[in-house]
Amino acid sequence: MNYDVAIVGAGPAGAIAAKYAALNGASTLLIEEHASIGSPVQCTGLISTAALRECEIGEGSYVLNRMKGAFVYAPNGEELCVQGKDVKAYVIDRKIFDRALAERSLDAGVDMLLKTRFIGTEKGKITVMSSGEKKEIHTGIVIGADGIQSSVGRAAGLPRCEKFLSGIQFEAPYNAKDPEFVEIFTGNDIAPGFFAWAVPFNGLARIGLAKNPGVPARYYLEKLLKHPVVASRHRGSRTEFVLGGIPLGPPKKTATDSVMLVGDAAGQVKPTSGGGIYMGAVCAKIAGEVAARASRKEALPEEYEKRWRGAVGRELAIGMRIHKSLGKLSDENLNEFISFLNKPDIRDAIAEYGDMDHPSILLQKLITSGNKKQLIKLLGVAFKTLI
Repeated sequence: MNYDVAIVGAGPAGAIAAKYAALNGASTLLIEEHASIGSPVQCTGLISTAALRECEIGEGSYVLNRMKGAFVYAPNGEELCVQGKDVKAYVIDRKIFDRALAERSLDAGVDMLLKTRFIGTEKGKITVMSSGEKKEIHTGIVIGADGIQSSVGRAAGLPRCEKFLSGIQFEAPYNAKDPEFVEIFTGNDIAPGFFAWAVPFNGLARIGLAKNPGVPARYYLEKLLKHPVVASRHRGSRTEFVLGGIPLGPPKKTATDSVMLVGDAAGQVKPTSGGGIYMGAVCAKIAGEVAARASRKEALPEEYEKRWRGAVGRELAIGMRIHKSLGKLSDENLNEFISFLNKPDIRDAIAEYGDMDHPSILLQKLITSGNKKQLIKLLGVAFKTLI
């Protein structure tokens, strides 16, 4: 088996990288260790409108709901309503979504192997276990799109991400206050270092949280279910349990002379929300194109490193600083911060400039609107590095 480019992992980043490698003239193989695309699901399934555009796929049967805003709850129960002027995000079925992206790569001429697990890499080839049989695939360039525990990254000796959150989620019947609004819950008793959520669709909701490492996420999930808002709306059963991790902070290096990492494997995840599809899609296109050119000796894989960091590196760095700053807040500080955001002029700025994928835009508007001193007071010394 001989291919110019081999991609390990057929999630969104892998499928898009494969498509772009093929579109740029490379013979391309996409391998997936599971028996079907999109399983198991390890995602909230809430993506921005920009992410859907970046995936070049349009709205399809995988769209379960359209979201226009969010209710954010402070630890003391204060509600902040953030509403956009139009649809801001989609709730999607990740299984159908991932399969649609994989189909696009097949349409571009990509070959695919399911039930194929990456074992290792040497110069000019990778070793896999495919349907119980050990095989060698000769390839010039390998793209690791194999998630948070990236076997490709480990085999290539690339460093790991800066931080990993642990997450848990399930689906259940839910009486949402407004089915077009996500519900966000903050507080160190519920989700230390991050936040919890209820994402409504079709009379159900995905209820879950992500948190700093330490006490198991399931412990905090039980506390979330006792939150007055959740307890009043959750109608009992639990299905579609998901356990997983969220990588934050890209490693210092994501490419060697023959290997590139993309998506979760490269920590290309928004530290403010934990979403990775938008950033992963942007970087996957670069990875696929550079890999195709590198296979013809027209580029070096290191070009990918420079270009993806130029495209989203600053946004990820700012997002990481925001994440660290918010993660240091006590519940009292969080109450004060959400009360600050609840001021009419601040809510208007959020509605006008809020962007799931580019939080730095809103941050800059808040700073220039005369709120700089209060932001520093609320978020502490860490925020000074942003200003």
